[in-house]
Amino acid sequence: MRFKVRHISKLSYASPVARARFNLRLKPRLRPGQSLESDALTLSPRPSASVDQCGPYWVNTSQVGFDAPLKKLEVTSEFVIDVAAPQLPASGPALGAVRQQALDDQDLSDLAPAPYVFASRIATASDAITAWASARLQPEGDIVAAVSHLMSALHGEFAYAPGKTTSRTPPQEAFSARHGVCQDFAHIMIMALRAHGVPAAYVSGYLLTRPPPGQPKLVGADAMHAWVDVWCGRALGWIGFDPTNDCLVGDNHIAVAIGRDYADVSPIDGTFIGSAPQSMTSAVDVERIG
Repeated sequence: MRFKVRHISKLSYASPVARARFNLRLKPRLRPGQSLESDALTLSPRPSASVDQCGPYWVNTSQVGFDAPLKKLEVTSEFVIDVAAPQLPASGPALGAVRQQALDDQDLSDLAPAPYVFASRIATASDAITAWASARLQPEGDIVAAVSHLMSALHGEFAYAPGKTTSRTPPQEAFSARHGVCQDFAHIMIMALRAHGVPAAYVSGYLLTRPPPGQPKLVGADAMHAWVDVWCGRALGWIGFDPTNDCLVGDNHIAVAIGRDYADVSPIDGTFIGSAPQSMTSAVDVERIG
């Protein structure tokens, strides 16, 4: 499928801040199955300095700086991308075999399993999540079936509840409350898998949404989405699982960045000099164009 994506973020401060620096992670870093036709990142006002780089992890980062007083900033990311339907396997190796392959693998590149086996800044260790996942992740079970079972359990036992959590809510808190949004579900699933030796990565991107029958799609009504990539052994590699929707990732999922957790792939973060309160709003539109 071919998509046009437009993502507008607006930041404002109660009073001008003296200087500001931001990391923007809005340009897709491509992987097999995705090809970028065009992309543009527009900032108003224009930054004093801008540097693009890859990483850390599977991320494109634009570092921008403002040396003049800043009260408002508008960031617009637009791109056209082709997404091919992935070849989804019916089965895979045993979970225990995948765990051993991950331990034996010596590769330390961005999409090697090693960076995604251990706890990270947000996806920390949790005894409660480990225990909850244990019955669903038996070593002798087929890796694809076991992860699918875990995903379905999370989807069935947890309520999708926008507004109940924020990007700063610890996954353990969302797990205890049994509710959250895609970010929470992705973190819980990642923590469960890593606790049992299965490499799992946090994917930030977009999902084509469809309005109710007979109603037009609202421009700007979409939002960024999050799901989990699971390393299913050397033969299968990475496979995407979407716990929010209880499905394997297909050609209506548009990956932008892959990291250990949300902290690695946050679309916008940064620092500023000043004490003024900050607010941010975002609007996303994903349109299928071919």
